[in-house]
Amino acid sequence: MSISDLFWEASLEDLKKGYVEEDHHFVCLLCGNTIEKGIIYPENDVLYEAEKYMTLHIGSEHGSVFEYLIGLNKKLTGLTDHQNRLLRLFYEGKSDEEIKQEMEVGSTSTIRNHRFVLKEKERQAKMLLTMMELLKEKDQHAPPMIAPHQTATMIDDRYNVTKEEKEKMVKKFFIEGTIALKAFPSKEKQKLVVLREILSLFSAEKTYTEKEVNEILKTVYHDYVTLRRYMVAYGFLDRKNDGSSYWLKK
Repeated sequence: MSISDLFWEASLEDLKKGYVEEDHHFVCLLCGNTIEKGIIYPENDVLYEAEKYMTLHIGSEHGSVFEYLIGLNKKLTGLTDHQNRLLRLFYEGKSDEEIKQEMEVGSTSTIRNHRFVLKEKERQAKMLLTMMELLKEKDQHAPPMIAPHQTATMIDDRYNVTKEEKEKMVKKFFIEGTIALKAFPSKEKQKLVVLREILSLFSAEKTYTEKEVNEILKTVYHDYVTLRRYMVAYGFLDRKNDGSSYWLKK
């Protein structure tokens, strides 16, 4: 299962922790990093068991689960820029008076009103989540859809792809049993599916030079420059401005 699938299918409690427990390891829901159970991990002259070490990973690599989530695309969080800024300030422990001054608004009652609106949004989200969970028990006709990756830069109807459609696209564009393309698609939905498959060739643990990225993509398609450009544009890969280093976007 991909990290995006794990992320979207995780329970609320697992999302709050930022990781999920599997048979032999813990998996970070934010980047896919795995910590094997049964091993003691040293860090700054202290020894940690696996689950505690995973919490250290989240703190060192992502700051906190809140910081990671609040930094996601607004199409994923459903927050306006204004609400996003308010939540950041609330999370920092700022008082209404401090927030009023920082945001240069008229009075603390304005901040209290924003708190009320956000609590209302929370209640609505709980109702929708509950109804959607109940709907799963009754709606036998809803096709499974591919979930957007957390680092997606363009979230629109190109993600309206069922898993069945995805399999057909993979079969159409890739040589059977390989990650080698017959052709690079022109439609955005098809590009998305193709790029997600190519992503499996990269490791979350590694930073790549541009030459290394090119060598990997050459095994997929002769026009590796186009592939590299779209991998960055779609939010699968990130890079330094000078192109000297590439890595899986987290």
